Amino acid sequence: MIYNKITGYIYTFWLGLRATVFWIGYALFTTIYGLLTPLLFLLPYKITFRILISWAHINIAWLTLTCGVRYTVKNKHNLDKPTPHIVLANHQSTWETMALPTLVPPFAWVLKKELFKIPFFGWALKLVKPIAIDRSAGRSAIEQIKTMGKERLDNGIWILMFPEGTRVTPGKKVRYKMGGAILASHTGYPVIPVAHNAGESWPRHSYIKKPGTITISIGPQILSEGKDPAEIIKEVENWIETEKKNLPPIAGFL
Repeated sequence: MIYNKITGYIYTFWLGLRATVFWIGYALFTTIYGLLTPLLFLLPYKITFRILISWAHINIAWLTLTCGVRYTVKNKHNLDKPTPHIVLANHQSTWETMALPTLVPPFAWVLKKELFKIPFFGWALKLVKPIAIDRSAGRSAIEQIKTMGKERLDNGIWILMFPEGTRVTPGKKVRYKMGGAILASHTGYPVIPVAHNAGESWPRHSYIKKPGTITISIGPQILSEGKDPAEIIKEVENWIETEKKNLPPIAGFL
């Protein structure tokens, strides 16, 4: 019993130490990119996007090196589309906000405008043509998503949204919000659902990251033409919730 407790304390300390090294690097990389942000305003969107996405690649690689958090992608070919799509993914962790941008073609986030207030990170967000909404604005926020979302899609830019609206603890269920489905119904652009289990490795508000392999599953496109938002979001929710149950658990303790 005492041996198990001591072993547990040592392991927790080791994970905490690794997480500390990660956070130091994360802060350093984010500060450097943030300081470069003013210069990026002078560059074309596509170049700016590639530069900023390299921040995500670096941090995902750094997380693997320092904390042993790896990932695998199922059916990545479902993202190989000649026209823009609306990607709707479940939200469990900070991890997918870095990982998904490295997989999806040039895209625009639909996000809460409060994120712009975050030093460095928020400044860079403004450069990738996000749709920043006031979630308390109700109907006007939906109209903003419809108008700006259609403009982005018509210009060849994908849309990425988290229909749950917030990070959800693995195993829990919340009602999916309609914004992405309304945009799909309004524009006729298809939806691609995405399921993952990142919250098992990097839970909400967690300092320590559990080593192992996260699985991202890319679903088949869901056509939206001729469908109302309720029908679309139901298809998205059913696919994501079913697929989450089929994902393998986080494996590996490095």
